Amino acid sequence: MKIAFFDSGLGGITVLNEAMKRMPREDFVYFADTAHVPYGVKSKDEVLTFVKQSVDTIIQEEIKALVIACNTATSIAIAELRKIYQIPIIGMEPAVKPAIEMNRSSGKRVLVFATPLTLQQAKYRELVSRIDDMGMVDSVPLPELVQFCENLIMDGPQIVDYFKDKLDPFNLSTFGTVVLGCTHYPFYSQILSQILPSHIQIVDGSKGTVNHLMQVLQDSDQLLSTGDGHVKWMCSSLDDAYIQKMTKALAFLQTVK
Repeated sequence: MKIAFFDSGLGGITVLNEAMKRMPREDFVYFADTAHVPYGVKSKDEVLTFVKQSVDTIIQEEIKALVIACNTATSIAIAELRKIYQIPIIGMEPAVKPAIEMNRSSGKRVLVFATPLTLQQAKYRELVSRIDDMGMVDSVPLPELVQFCENLIMDGPQIVDYFKDKLDPFNLSTFGTVVLGCTHYPFYSQILSQILPSHIQIVDGSKGTVNHLMQVLQDSDQLLSTGDGHVKWMCSSLDDAYIQKMTKALAFLQTVK
């Protein structure tokens, strides 16, 4: 039995990479909804439809758990998916809570990068209002970054200038943490660490999501496996070139993280 990861494109590979490091004896399925990427600039109804269609395909694989490795898809679709399917379904949310806890004693602010659609969802607003009792969080949409990632533009002057432009309105000395609230964004952790002041920590939800996944599998006695870390790559557009792109993206992460 395999563990499946789903995203609109390359982003969820950042979560898959974490799972592969933590569970090297598991086998995996990775499904990208390449026919409809990116999700972050589409309507809620469109995304819900696309996610359901994709999961209908994924579920036909022999899987024991599904990770919705996309913050946007999680916020829109996970409640519906859990009503439909019996297997464990693990979602993502921006790592706002740990970021706030990291800064509570210092009083530093938290800057959340996410897609426009994630920031518009009630699920995100409720998360922030529930835990941000000190008004520490600022949110910034970075829609273009997903497309950079999908084009495998992971570094270089264009990316540096993009981040500097987005960060320009903020007094970075007042911030202690940057949250990468889209699974595409951790591809840029290394370049961000070079741009941001050294006192700012960068966090994303991958470790917490994989911790949750491992706990769920352990509770159902399904954590131990005799696999070898094999990944079956799938995409909705049935595009062999995109399969190659996914393997390149994983190789990039394994080099820099």
